[in-house]
Amino acid sequence: MKEYKTLFFDVDDTLLDFGAAEKIALQLLFEEQNIPLTSEIEEKYKRINQGLWKRFEGGELSRDEVVNTRFSLLFNQYGKEADGTLLEKNYRSFLEQGHQLVNGAFELITELNSQYDLYIVTNGVSSTQDKRLRASGLYPLFKGIFVSEDTGFQKPMKEFFDYVFARIPHFEVNQALIIGDSLSADILGGTAAGMDTCWFNPKMKPIDSDIIPTYQIHKLEELKRILSVRDRIGAC
Repeated sequence: MKEYKTLFFDVDDTLLDFGAAEKIALQLLFEEQNIPLTSEIEEKYKRINQGLWKRFEGGELSRDEVVNTRFSLLFNQYGKEADGTLLEKNYRSFLEQGHQLVNGAFELITELNSQYDLYIVTNGVSSTQDKRLRASGLYPLFKGIFVSEDTGFQKPMKEFFDYVFARIPHFEVNQALIIGDSLSADILGGTAAGMDTCWFNPKMKPIDSDIIPTYQIHKLEELKRILSVRDRIGAC
């Protein structure tokens, strides 16, 4: 079993349940606008949002272009004009309150904290991720938090990981593992940066691309088997 020293974790849908936080934030936003949030509108928003973030990962759009246009694009599809920047501001205030944990996340990170150097690597808005991580109780368990907005690059760009690696003392890439739910951001980016990768795939999605992770888990607690955490604890 390979020995790892440094573990990088994604945030959304890896440690924090972004879907739950997003749903509540959208409900509150649409209530504020006196518009019923139907399942059709919600699904259309998700498709628009995911498409924009994919373009962000590919370097086609800036973060501001993503977040400040997604709601105006949504409303335009229904023939309505909307101030995307204002809606984004209101939505973000609701989203920042969402810190629901993925099942087993807090217990896993608490257990790994004493044995590994833990870091966050996430795309997104710095202030939002900071507030959510602090509210969840996870923040102090990590040695560093790296958000794309602060680095000037985003996963899966190699420059993002170069930025991160340069700021970790005595870092060895062959002793590092990245854990995340996104093949196109976490796994592709980690592989390109020379790391082993672990795809968190709770919905058991098929791999429909040539992006192949080193490991795949369906529950967070399965990571302990890869790391041989129980053996280490038993030997102490």
